[in-house]
Amino acid sequence: MDQLAAMAAFVRAVESGSLSAAARALPSSLTSVSRQISALEQHFGTRLLLRTTRRLALTDDGRILYERAKSILGEVKEIEAALSRDPHQPSGRIRVSSPSLIGRLVISPLLVGFLRRYPALAVDLLLIDRAVDMVEEDIHLAIRIGRLRDSQLVVRRLTDLQMIVCASPDYLARHGEPQTPDDLATHDCLAFSDSPGRAAWRFGDGTKAGRKVRISGRLWMNSLDALVSAARDGAGIVRAPSWQVQPDLANGRLKRLLTDHEPAPTPLHLTFQPSRLASPKIRAFVDYLVEQWGRIDAFRAPMARS
Repeated sequence: MDQLAAMAAFVRAVESGSLSAAARALPSSLTSVSRQISALEQHFGTRLLLRTTRRLALTDDGRILYERAKSILGEVKEIEAALSRDPHQPSGRIRVSSPSLIGRLVISPLLVGFLRRYPALAVDLLLIDRAVDMVEEDIHLAIRIGRLRDSQLVVRRLTDLQMIVCASPDYLARHGEPQTPDDLATHDCLAFSDSPGRAAWRFGDGTKAGRKVRISGRLWMNSLDALVSAARDGAGIVRAPSWQVQPDLANGRLKRLLTDHEPAPTPLHLTFQPSRLASPKIRAFVDYLVEQWGRIDAFRAPMARS
């Protein structure tokens, strides 16, 4: 049995939903695809697919093989591309995931220079506000905020992010300035969340975890861009990354609040799978991003609290 060909048939069958569709896509015969998958099941000694009259369903073992086989086949393609290309010119496609705000305002503008520098490379930038499964979703690199639990990933620390609380001078003139996090209970706080409901902001209290304070307000959005804009217009108090609101603080449109209660900074990492480490296109993207990151004014030095 040609295991690579069998895995390719298996992955194609899962993604297309039927053996006949997989046979047309490969292209191959229906009999050949069925035999390859049966050979895989016999080789591993387990059922991989449940065949119904309408579609295919993965067993638990089948899902494990699908995720690993998809990754293996991707690596084989990278090896083929690496051996056939100009060794000094990275080529291929890179799939990158990023939190939406950083992706839009920071990563996306940097891609123009990257694509100009490496004309044989292409980039898929996915703006996703959740932790992705890099193997299952075929993500080459992921930008992640916060402490990382997956010890299997290669990690490159980019910077630390500081969340701050701020409001417009107009709002503070009308409602007063909070002196402690508990004072927020009497203020209009602008809540950022994926779903409406009660929200809490974390503040420093001398411990590693910090302290959560429930907030209340009349305006909720799932866009920090829109919330910061509302804060500029005097709608209430917003909590946002310092790098995002740095220009507004510098020109006086927003004022930084509760500086003595700010939480510890949160790390921002660039992560990728160890198997991708030797890939020229991955090294090119990592090196470029780290190089350019150091030139972004908002991340070059910590902001003064006053």
